Amino acid sequence: MSPAILSGSSAPDRASRSRLPAIALALLVLLLVSIASLFIGAKSIAPAVVWHSLSGQLHSADATLIIEARLPRTLAGLLVGLALGGAGAVIQALTRNPLADPGILGVNAGASFAMVLGITLFNVSGMAGWLGLAWTGALLASVAVWLIGSLGGGRVSPVRLTLAGVALTAVLNGFTSSVSLLNPQTYDQLRFWQAGTLDIRSVDNLLLVAPAIIVGLLLALATPRSLNALSMGEELAAALGTRVIAVRLLALLAVTLLCGSATALVGPIAFIGLMVPHIARRWAGPDQRWILVGSLLLAPILLLTADIAGRLMVSGELRVSVVTALFGEPVLIWLVRRQKSSGAADV
Repeated sequence: MSPAILSGSSAPDRASRSRLPAIALALLVLLLVSIASLFIGAKSIAPAVVWHSLSGQLHSADATLIIEARLPRTLAGLLVGLALGGAGAVIQALTRNPLADPGILGVNAGASFAMVLGITLFNVSGMAGWLGLAWTGALLASVAVWLIGSLGGGRVSPVRLTLAGVALTAVLNGFTSSVSLLNPQTYDQLRFWQAGTLDIRSVDNLLLVAPAIIVGLLLALATPRSLNALSMGEELAAALGTRVIAVRLLALLAVTLLCGSATALVGPIAFIGLMVPHIARRWAGPDQRWILVGSLLLAPILLLTADIAGRLMVSGELRVSVVTALFGEPVLIWLVRRQKSSGAADV
């Protein structure tokens, strides 16, 4: 890795400027996808009606559909996309594991399990209570997976980390399903949320979750320079002046806020945090600063595109989590096969 990347200097100005057209293009695509999310749905609504509804010039059933359903859905896609993209980039850099993902490493499962327990045992209701439960579950799951992955000399093994996350996810998902099925009231309250959907129909919940996601994004944006150093190994990073433990805690807090908030808002949505950093890495190279920027731009695009596709693929509607899984499973298989030979050395 070049000294410029480690130091964060502005020496590679030419390379930075060469990325600006791609960033501008991504922003344009994001704008177009966001507009498409407002205009496209199961019910066909004329573009003029959509525009007049958004500007407050029209009050009708179609206007209510736009303001109370499609607008919150689009904003949720943007906000959750930022959260999952940022969390995926940070967690892959922190673990130095290209297979790391909030869903695969048990973070989303931990948030879901904590919410189910809170609703069942303590009758917690409302987004504020769900947020607290989701943050707690995500943090505990992250710590548990990290401790298991670091067993044996204290060195974090990417393979053990992935296996621990998959195992914990399976166990927690099993408990979550069992608890919710045994309690009809809990099951009825969670059955739509557990499917993973952007159809939240509430701007108030967005306003409640947004500050936590913004804080998480700010924490994530503070980590790339240190994560660049950590990519070369903990010993060398410490020799270069990086506070390894502090960086890990900061990154873990960022992932907890981002994943916990996103899961509380829309339910568990997997594979976005896995796929997007790989796409960004192919564009940005090894510099975590640009990988994070690329992930923050591409994740909302991918999530909104998947949501739009789900509206059009079947006569009713296909949940966005199902669509992302349809694309994510083949990507995961390809990544596992690609990393098979190198990963075997880390067991």
